[in-house]
Amino acid sequence: MTGKNFRIEAEIVEGKCPTCSEFTTLVGLTKQFYRCMNCGSDLEQHVNGKISYLPVMTHVKMVNYL
Repeated sequence: MTGKNFRIEAEIVEGKCPTCSEFTTLVGLTKQFYRCMNCGSDLEQHVNGKISYLPVMTHVKMVNYL
């Protein structure tokens, strides 16, 4: 990548992870999604009078193994 520059800025905040119930460091590459540095859980930030972090729900495909 010669001649092309780009920057990645990570936001580091402290908050309580709802997955591991620990007050820990949360790292975000976007303003909405963060990752818990204690358990690795992906969290979504919600602001509604206060800042809260909720686990990101992802669709899991069920696979049958025989």
